[in-house]
Amino acid sequence: MGAPVSWITEPQPVGDSRWRFPAPGEWPDQDLVAGGADLEPSTLLYAYRHGLFPMVVTGLPGVLGWWSPDPRGILPLDGLRVTRSLRQSLKRYEIRVDTCFTDVVRGCADPTRDDGWITDEFVDAYARLHQLGWAHSVEVFDRCGALAGGLYGVRVGGLFAGESMFHRQRDASKAALVALVSLMRDTGMTLLDTQWCTDHLASLGGVAIPRSEYLAQLSAAVAE
Repeated sequence: MGAPVSWITEPQPVGDSRWRFPAPGEWPDQDLVAGGADLEPSTLLYAYRHGLFPMVVTGLPGVLGWWSPDPRGILPLDGLRVTRSLRQSLKRYEIRVDTCFTDVVRGCADPTRDDGWITDEFVDAYARLHQLGWAHSVEVFDRCGALAGGLYGVRVGGLFAGESMFHRQRDASKAALVALVSLMRDTGMTLLDTQWCTDHLASLGGVAIPRSEYLAQLSAAVAE
């Protein structure tokens, strides 16, 4: 597996957001912090810089929610677990960065997935953010050149806010994660946000930390 050595694009200015979210001291004691606003690039970047990310609210179609889980899932860059079987799988794949961003997002948005929630509105919003150099995809291709899996997220300074991942072949999403961690290390990044810490992410080294600790790490990361 040839790991990428640099990000393809540099971010462009997006201006100030016309929205202001509640300050952390005003957040409720739940993961859902606020509702409304929009998915404009300036809004998204303001949110990520302040510890929030957007996702629809289950059972309320069309309602845009802004979330900050407590505890928050992260994957420490020195804590990634790569098993022997995964190392063997890595040899079957080629890694690319930012060559088919929208294809990766649509792979994550596959409506047949049990937890699929990514709408066309989200696909378009993150495609715009990608065009501006803020959103990135890590893509995994098999030996026949087919897209086997990947992940996408948003980079702000030393933060990579992981949004979603998918796979069509065994271990392809894990290969994308291994490549992402390598790329983050190589470029001096420090914080990989996974939103929640699922059992799957925990098996790869993900941990859950208090929201307050995440916000402290975030402040340092986005300033890099």
